[in-house]
Amino acid sequence: MGRRVRKRKCKHCNEYFQPDHRSGSRQKFCAEPACRKASKAESQRRWQHMPQNRDYFKGPVNVARVRRWRESHPGYWRKPPLPQDALQDSLPVKTVDNMVVAQDLAKDTLQDVLSAQDLVLLGLIAQLTGSALQDDIAATARRLRQLGHDLINPQFSQKGESYVLETPPNGG
Repeated sequence: MGRRVRKRKCKHCNEYFQPDHRSGSRQKFCAEPACRKASKAESQRRWQHMPQNRDYFKGPVNVARVRRWRESHPGYWRKPPLPQDALQDSLPVKTVDNMVVAQDLAKDTLQDVLSAQDLVLLGLIAQLTGSALQDDIAATARRLRQLGHDLINPQFSQKGESYVLETPPNGG
């Protein structure tokens, strides 16, 4: 274990802070955003006042140096293009009152419950229930969606509700 560094007064906000033990006596600013900005400004000011750095950004030699660097790093300052196709879209977490969800679930059709990209889920429900009828799959999908909602939002779950997936009778 390293030696513990004593608290120090920040040069910007004058509040006491515990410096990082790895910086030793070099840390003069606390971690507050305004103090970090002041630290960076002071660091740049010190660097620019050093004799060897005073003309670092001036003169034809340095202009040529910057041009060479820009040629070897094309597009450095441009934002990278966004990916066109996402492998998986993130789903927003929705906290909704159970009564509203129950009313919405009752009037949803199968096409509203399952989108075209959920064909695997559709096949799985049909396999589990043993029925390929849209009404049976829609009812099962509504029960599964309600179960998922209640698992995510237990404070809104309806008490005494059964989530047993019953196989519908094979009537056709």
